Amino acid sequence: MSLTVGIVGMPNVGKSTLFNAITHSNAEVANYPFATINPNTAIVEVPDKRLDFLCNIFKPLRRIAATIEFTDIAGLVKGASKGEGLGNQFLANIRETDAICHVVRCFKNNDILHVDGSIDAIRDSETINLELIFADLETVENRISKIEKKAKTTKEPDTVFEYECLLLLKETLLNGKAIRTLQLNEQQTKIIKNFNLLTYKPMIYVANMGEDDIKNFNDNEQYMALKEYANKENAKIVPICAKVEADLLEITDDDEKKLFMDELGLKDSGLNNLIKIAYEILNLKTFLTCGHDECRAWTFKNGSKAPQCAGIIHSDFEKGFIKAEIYSYDDLVKYGSEQAIKDNGKYRIEGKDYVMQDGDIAFFRFNR
Repeated sequence: MSLTVGIVGMPNVGKSTLFNAITHSNAEVANYPFATINPNTAIVEVPDKRLDFLCNIFKPLRRIAATIEFTDIAGLVKGASKGEGLGNQFLANIRETDAICHVVRCFKNNDILHVDGSIDAIRDSETINLELIFADLETVENRISKIEKKAKTTKEPDTVFEYECLLLLKETLLNGKAIRTLQLNEQQTKIIKNFNLLTYKPMIYVANMGEDDIKNFNDNEQYMALKEYANKENAKIVPICAKVEADLLEITDDDEKKLFMDELGLKDSGLNNLIKIAYEILNLKTFLTCGHDECRAWTFKNGSKAPQCAGIIHSDFEKGFIKAEIYSYDDLVKYGSEQAIKDNGKYRIEGKDYVMQDGDIAFFRFNR
């Protein structure tokens, strides 16, 4: 399954620098608003040491990692929901993403202009969030106007339920809150997904820090304020220095790169941290397939059953599913080979009700 993350933020907060660093791309980086007009898109591999381990054992002809698509979307300004700046285009682009990566400027640099003239992480965050809220409010009110009369006159249960859901959404938005902050039941969730609301999408705040802040994020007042702000809406936050990520891109030697990261006190790259959080908030896991031809990582929704995961490989696999031969990555590490796993009774045959687990290594059998 494909995963798309939209990178958004005010103009000149470092979106395109971050995009270039994490995707090895060459999006335009300029010191003026709206340098990004058409969205830049790049697909990157999801780092997974398990896949590397499998390749060392099976020596496949191909190594195919899971991927994630990043889209660098035009900077947003106040009034975007009414078409200011590149607002309408921005909102159309963000609707196509699975999650939002909201880049917020937390560094000072007099040489890099800020569209509002000063650095204020909370103000910038609220500017974007309010524009998303206004856009969602318009969507909700338009739908209410279409079904309100029918809900009140016919009392048709499905229409009444949708109308009540819409009123809840409207109240939430009018209170300045994102839809993702609501605790929704399964039936409400099913209805709300149809509206493709912007504030319902999972959001990750990326605090773009200066090089001097990278060793101790907590000393940065803007970051600490943004962290508290994100926590209030149960959103995730990732501190990143886009400049450092760009510098890491230039280092090709793995040992030299590790030394550079050690000097900065970084345990992992910003890209890896961002992908981990994206998988977490979207409730995604990974299963693997391996053999002589290829070793491959596949992304699936947590809770999916074996036939559904087989269908990720090919729709015919799900339609004709017979069984899944399963063993865990951890057992492969422990025992060292498939044969040893079988000898120790850890090689399993699972049916259509088996719920796939992260790190499962699978071989699906199906009727052609």
